[in-house]
Amino acid sequence: MDTRRAPSQAPAPTAVRKAFEQLTATHPTQRMVMETRPEEKLGRWMDLLTPIGRGQRCLIVAPPKTGKTTLLKTISQALTQNHPEVVQLVLLVDERPEEVTDFERSVKAKVVASSSDKSTENHIARTRGVLEEAMQAVLDGRDAIILLDSITRLARAFNLHSNSNSKTLSGGLGAQAMQEPRQFFGAARYVENGGSLTVVATALIETGSRMDDVIFQEFKGTGNMELVLSRDLAEKRCFPAINIRESGTRKEELLYPEDQYRGLVSLRQIMSQLSPDDAFRMVDKVLTDFRRNQDLLLQLGSGR
Repeated sequence: MDTRRAPSQAPAPTAVRKAFEQLTATHPTQRMVMETRPEEKLGRWMDLLTPIGRGQRCLIVAPPKTGKTTLLKTISQALTQNHPEVVQLVLLVDERPEEVTDFERSVKAKVVASSSDKSTENHIARTRGVLEEAMQAVLDGRDAIILLDSITRLARAFNLHSNSNSKTLSGGLGAQAMQEPRQFFGAARYVENGGSLTVVATALIETGSRMDDVIFQEFKGTGNMELVLSRDLAEKRCFPAINIRESGTRKEELLYPEDQYRGLVSLRQIMSQLSPDDAFRMVDKVLTDFRRNQDLLLQLGSGR
């Protein structure tokens, strides 16, 4: 690489990236099942509220201490059990070293980390390497997933790396800082007659940082799945602390058989009439009453 390159300028696209960009993207139609055991409710909640298809672009919107790390671990563990053929890459950017160790010991995926004691340049190099590896897997016809914690810290790293002479926007964010983070998140796609790249990224909110708020707004609405975590539910020790009304997957009807999707629609209609606390208690109860999501959805869909 030419070390004289201006800091804000991204490296020239590699052959892998050029080939990847030529692939035809379509709507995800193959759901990756998060449900494992009846008592493991977090994965079952996700399947009902925010199903993940191969090629999904997922944003987990998380205030502090609402369970985002547990959520990512659950996704990875479910993929290992239910979809071992999927290439898993966990990318931890600017994370505490002890959290990196904990993640490595909790999942069987490949964990690529650039912890908080590493340089900004290391954060960026690891990020680019992970994306390239995932793209190559898709070009080989495989399904890949990147679990990123967090896209907020990733954007902060690129902001520090960007040219100091570039225009500064609201919150202290450089005008060019979001270019590569947006490309990273936007790389998720379900390829027509090919593989897929799924990206699940956490976005930090309510941190007290204006920059973090601006970064979140840059990504809000750009995914096709959003799972919003609730500080209020977390403070009440209600886990998973999912904001039911704000969370969802676009075109989720493509991810479920018609008979189960009817049940999903019925469940949504019931939850929409309840307060967040009551909706949480209702879902928690039905997941206790029914050992499998499929049984719950089929009964709701039949109108019984």
